Amino acid sequence: MKADSENIFAVAEYCLHSGDVESILASTQHARVLFENGGLDFVERAPPRSVDETLFPERPLLVAPQQMPQRSLNTELGVQAFFHAIAHIEFVAIYLAWDLLYRFRGLPLQFYQDWVSVAIEEAEHFTMIREHLVAMGVDYGDYPAHKSLWTVAVDTADDLLMRLAFVPRYLEARGLDVTPPMIKKFNHLGDATSAAILQRILDDEVRHVELGSYWFKYVCRERGLNSEESYLQFIKERFPGPAKGGVLNKELRYKAGFSPVELEGLEHWADD
Repeated sequence: MKADSENIFAVAEYCLHSGDVESILASTQHARVLFENGGLDFVERAPPRSVDETLFPERPLLVAPQQMPQRSLNTELGVQAFFHAIAHIEFVAIYLAWDLLYRFRGLPLQFYQDWVSVAIEEAEHFTMIREHLVAMGVDYGDYPAHKSLWTVAVDTADDLLMRLAFVPRYLEARGLDVTPPMIKKFNHLGDATSAAILQRILDDEVRHVELGSYWFKYVCRERGLNSEESYLQFIKERFPGPAKGGVLNKELRYKAGFSPVELEGLEHWADD
């Protein structure tokens, strides 16, 4: 990128509207170097563009979640498809982090510093998984993917509180529940490399969800809301029921800022 390449909002805008994988990774890496050396400018110069203008790469082909084929991890194609799906989640997570800091203005400087650090780590995750895919003979874009994570971002473009509740504290938090069993599965299969990659992602995602928890509670305080009651109310109104697959990992969710009241509410959601 050229103009305003040291301004965080300009970098975010470029990443959200370039539609090119390599350019997004290069720009995020550029932001990382500046961030680590104190060279990023956090001054707002222009309002955000509409979320509807966000541009994704032409590949992978995006389909409805129910159209995604189910494959066994006991096969080579199954492992490839699994990590392609994870690569896509991490790629969309780059967009989610950039959009969060780009779209919502007037917050403390720490908010923007926190989420640029998340964007940087999500790009690291994507690059790591992509290298793993290439070692298996495929690349990002070779399999179809879905964009359900981004749909939630579009739906919450006008409300920071909803965005924090739905993305880091609901959708991304599910990774804290389902990833540990997957790590065990790959270790059982003798695939230590895959297990180590998932462990690295899990370790970082605990912090990402914790940041979501911190800023969700911050905005609730600013609006005079009870954070626990608001969280449970919001997600039960937005989603039809608990996410499928596995049980709540209370240990990791506690580390990520969930309270006993919230976890109890999630556990009894199916009974409501």
